[in-house]
Amino acid sequence: MTESRWSHFASPFRWRYGSDAMRQVWSEENKHLLWRRIWVTLADVQSQAGLVSQEQVEELRSHQDEVDVERAMAIDRKIHHDLMAAIKAFAEQCPLAGGIIHLGATSMDIEDNADVLRLREALGLIRGELEDVLRLLARHIEAEAGTLVMGFTHIQPAQPTTLGYRLCQYAQDALIDLQQVDHLVRTIRGKGFKGAVGTSAAYDRLLAGTGLSPREMEAQVLERLGIPAVPVSTQTYPRKYDYLTLSVLAGIAQTMHKFALDLRILQSPVWGEMREPFGKRQVGSSVMPFKRNPVVSETICSLTRFVASLPRVAWDNAALSILERTLDDSANRRVVLPEAFLATEEVLIRARKILTGLQIDRAAMRRNLSAYGAFAATESLLVELVAHGADRQKMHEVIREQSMTAWRAVEAGEPNPLADLLASDDRVTAFLSPSRARKVMESSMNVGDAVERCGEFLSILRNALGSSTQGGESG
Repeated sequence: MTESRWSHFASPFRWRYGSDAMRQVWSEENKHLLWRRIWVTLADVQSQAGLVSQEQVEELRSHQDEVDVERAMAIDRKIHHDLMAAIKAFAEQCPLAGGIIHLGATSMDIEDNADVLRLREALGLIRGELEDVLRLLARHIEAEAGTLVMGFTHIQPAQPTTLGYRLCQYAQDALIDLQQVDHLVRTIRGKGFKGAVGTSAAYDRLLAGTGLSPREMEAQVLERLGIPAVPVSTQTYPRKYDYLTLSVLAGIAQTMHKFALDLRILQSPVWGEMREPFGKRQVGSSVMPFKRNPVVSETICSLTRFVASLPRVAWDNAALSILERTLDDSANRRVVLPEAFLATEEVLIRARKILTGLQIDRAAMRRNLSAYGAFAATESLLVELVAHGADRQKMHEVIREQSMTAWRAVEAGEPNPLADLLASDDRVTAFLSPSRARKVMESSMNVGDAVERCGEFLSILRNALGSSTQGGESG
């Protein structure tokens, strides 16, 4: 059988989940390009100390973008050190400057600073997707702020709320996630250039008598790279940053999981109030052609479970890095970091798809309110009865008895008879007239200040996004 690119295992993150832009961030090519950018910048700063000639710097710069990943991998298969292999591949292109590449540096001076650059770029992509989701949520919140729906606690009918107010809960969580992304981008730091155990000893020897101190060299290189450095380090930047990054991604996953799970429940015909978009030619089941399975929201729930599992790996990498550094984090970081970002990005892409084509069944909302709203009204009736001299405990039992009778009718597919039952119960009418009892129950279908709170939250959200949410998604 002829081999094809599908003849061997290929991670679905390579083609199914995430964007090409995110895959590019975590590609081997981009990693090698960043390494070269750091090497060239380091050499350029070192040229000020007379350690490297300007001619050597220019030669490095002229070949900086001519990355040959295949050549580097071929070397790596022989020497089993990917960064040294990349140095050798670069040096082959630079006969004059090859000998000064990586001067004074240890591997993690290059790799960790490159990783921070990748983390920040990847977080930028996540932020963009999260903003789009928030803008779409805001659009729905504004449109549905006053749309009455039955609220549920313990997955049981509780009291009415509004669809807009329910959507505010997801948006509020997502806004917290956005704020966490921004905080992480502001506070994440690179290792800088501190050598094998973080003491800058090699640079101290290298720069002795040049007039350029290790700290000055570090500051200049990092300024050109656009990243700040931690004040102290071991051989690596603090692996706590990886843990914090994955925790932020897991927080986004948590928000989107709740949104998707709630939608899956509401899409069930038992509720039928909202549905994710379903294509005209989309197939729901291989054996049951009538099915409209919520596959988009189910995929969200599946991927978010995966993302939620990853902070533990980063926790171990940070906690189990013995003394100044061990290498037992390296292999899993090659997998965990890119896949966490790709999975989270795919979750947001799919959430955006749902919100763009969200289907709302207002008839189903009215049906559920008609079936269950009367139960919610009994709380107001109980308060009214007590205000007119009734014994609370006795009236609670009366309402409970009649509610159970009403439940049996609802379960049999009949209209909810609770208002009629209570308005005709002598124990109730001893304190309230039948018309008053009905009026109390009818007027109890209110949602308090939910609509007002929707408006207040939208103002907060728009201010946080820094622009009007009227424009919807940005792309």
